[in-house]
Amino acid sequence: MEEPISADGLRGVLHNPDNPDGSALALTHGAGSDHRSPLLVQIARALSNGGTLVLRYDLPYRLEGRKTPPLPAAQHRDREGITRAVEYLRSRATGRVIAGGHSYGGRQTAMAAAENPKLCDALLLLSYPLHPPDRPEKARTAFFPDWRLPALFVHGSRDPFGSLDEMREALKLISARVELLPVDLAAHDLKRADPTAIIQHLRALVLS
Repeated sequence: MEEPISADGLRGVLHNPDNPDGSALALTHGAGSDHRSPLLVQIARALSNGGTLVLRYDLPYRLEGRKTPPLPAAQHRDREGITRAVEYLRSRATGRVIAGGHSYGGRQTAMAAAENPKLCDALLLLSYPLHPPDRPEKARTAFFPDWRLPALFVHGSRDPFGSLDEMREALKLISARVELLPVDLAAHDLKRADPTAIIQHLRALVLS
């Protein structure tokens, strides 16, 4: 059952599984998108069908009526929203709680988890924006050495925000258990991604 949520600083959809296994996922969107992103919907429905409670939700900048994320100095508000979403699920889950997101949402989720390693049990990062397109010198990896949680990175072979080789090198900075799931010929939107493959790898990494 898909239940609209709009309260306590949260807005999105809660996917309640028919046969819950106790696990939960808080999943958010990238820059310029929202919780209705087709990629998020596909993953949420597939995981819910497998027993996971899923919340796909809007980041605070969307709740504020903005179409694009704020400048870095104000992005902490989005991380606060991520924390609220994870805590909302934590109160409803009996098993492991995963936090994740697409692009900007995934990056802010990872940063929130680096700031608070007890935030969740694992991370799902879809098209992590390793650097701005054509600017590899602007790597967004400063917090990677502080990373303490297992994570699944899902990344397209044609993503302009970081090549697969660049991602493999960057993940060496993380001491926790991480896995890279390449998606052949996929761009940053991951339209070619197979939700079933994502879920299989996610379960093998953190849910099994």
